[in-house]
Amino acid sequence: MPRKVVQGPIRDKEKTKQKLLAAVGKILRVKGYSGLKVSKIAAVAGFDKKLIYEYFGSTDKLIDEYIKSQDYWSRVNQENVEVDISDGGKELSKMAILSQFENLKKNKELQKIILWGLSENKAILKKIADEREEMGEMLFSNIVDPYFGEEDAVRYRAITALLVSGAYYLNLYTGYNAQKFCGIDLKTEEGRQEIEKAIVEIIDFAYSKKEK
Repeated sequence: MPRKVVQGPIRDKEKTKQKLLAAVGKILRVKGYSGLKVSKIAAVAGFDKKLIYEYFGSTDKLIDEYIKSQDYWSRVNQENVEVDISDGGKELSKMAILSQFENLKKNKELQKIILWGLSENKAILKKIADEREEMGEMLFSNIVDPYFGEEDAVRYRAITALLVSGAYYLNLYTGYNAQKFCGIDLKTEEGRQEIEKAIVEIIDFAYSKKEK
C-alpha cells in the first residue's frame, strides 16, 4: 500500500510563511496599517491564526519580517553589491540613492510602511529605523568618513541625508497628492531622469571639492 503524502501548511512551512507575508502586503496595500490584525491576516492568507504564532512567534514578528523584506536599505545590507570603493564611496552613493529612488516608486507597500513610520510611534518601526542607521553607520565609518576626513565627512553625511529623504518625499508626494514638484512632472520618465541627474551632480560636486 503506497504511503500517504501529508499535504497542507505543516508539510510546506516555507510556502505557508510566504503566504502569510503576502497577506500582510495585500492588507497594507488595500486597507493600510490599521488593517493589520491577526485575524484579518490569517483570513486573507487562508490559514488558522495559530500558524502565525507557530511560525513567527507573534503578529509583530510577522509584520517585522515583512517590513524587512520590503525595506530597501535592509535589503541592501543583505545583498553582495559589487562596487569599487576605492573612490571613497562615490559610485556606491550614486548606486544606492538612485536605486532607492526607483525602488520606492514601484513599491506601493514600502510607501505605506514609510507613511506608517511617519504617523505612528511603534516599536516595530523604530527597530527597522535603528537597523537602517546601523547599516548606514557601517558604510559611512568604513568607507566614506576615512576618505573625507573628520570635518568634511559630517558635511557629506548631511548631503546624503538630504538626498535620501528627498528621494523618499518626492515619491510619496507625487504618489499620493500631485504630479508635479517645482514644475517637474515626476510621473514622466523625463521628469524622473532630471531628478536622477541632479542626484548624480550633487554627489559628484561633493566629491570634487575633496579631490581638489
